[in-house]
Amino acid sequence: MGIKLQALRNFDAFPRAEDHLLQKTFSGAVVSIIGLSIMATLFIHELKYYLTTYTVHQMSVDLKRGETLPIHINMTFPSLPCEVLSVDAIDLSGKHEVDLDTNIWKLHVDSEGHILGTSEFLTDLVEKEHSTQEHDGDKDHQEDSSHKKHEHGVSFGTDAKKMIDNTKQAIEKGQGCRVFGVLDVQRVAGNFHISVHGLNILVAQQIFGVSTNVNVSHVIHDLSFGPKYPGIQNPLDGTTRILHDASGTFKYYIKIVPTEYRYLNKDVLPTNQFSVAEYFVPLKDADRSWPAIFFLYDLSPIAVTIKEERRSFLHFITRLCAVLGGTFALTGSCSVCLT
Repeated sequence: MGIKLQALRNFDAFPRAEDHLLQKTFSGAVVSIIGLSIMATLFIHELKYYLTTYTVHQMSVDLKRGETLPIHINMTFPSLPCEVLSVDAIDLSGKHEVDLDTNIWKLHVDSEGHILGTSEFLTDLVEKEHSTQEHDGDKDHQEDSSHKKHEHGVSFGTDAKKMIDNTKQAIEKGQGCRVFGVLDVQRVAGNFHISVHGLNILVAQQIFGVSTNVNVSHVIHDLSFGPKYPGIQNPLDGTTRILHDASGTFKYYIKIVPTEYRYLNKDVLPTNQFSVAEYFVPLKDADRSWPAIFFLYDLSPIAVTIKEERRSFLHFITRLCAVLGGTFALTGSCSVCLT
């Protein structure tokens, strides 16, 4: 038995010298302290690297059908009052929605962008409002022939004239409008636009004179097609387009990519990414169209799945042994050289 144990000791790769043969030096202590500091720093770094999640991207054909597409908008129009703005949505199926079944809100803002007063609900958009005002104008004209005639030969009711006067005053004061909310549209290609198209043409002429006086300068605070996930970048967020002595139509061509984000705890967040190309069409005096901001979107047939993953514990141990072992060997060599 003793012979076998003695033979086993021959395989010892870490033989120890007797204590009286060991000599501790000042240089060795300095190298040891430096080595321990390096190993502690590398250990913390490797631990953080192990605990940090990373994402894996996968692509597949989009099989979703019959779902709606949420459009989150938050924009400021510094040169257009809330009374003249309307939101329309059109898709390739021919569906044209003006009075959307979603919540869109508007806030009056001053020339500095500060909010004035309280918010107003926008589901009854400007087109319906002015249609009612036209009927009221006809009724008032029949009852009271003292209403003034405008240069186009059309009479306006008291409410319509009051709206026109208030809108002109708001424009003179430099007031604008902040529009925000969510549009739920069909999951097909289409567009939505924000403009003065909801106004009756004669009302618009009374307010602006000609279409080139409509300033569609805008700031896009947020435009997204679903909830946000960690690391998402919406290319239009923070976009500012200010027109000076010019007018025209902005067109944003958007390609939407259906996306699923899978968290480490297996929760799934369905959302969408998008890319965008921007064009501006200047308005000429001879043009009869009115300026607007169009967002024309189309959906990609390819869906992206983003998965959160964490590195394996075995991978962590392997890297840790390599880093700490290498540092120990290096400090040992430095100690030998110094002594």
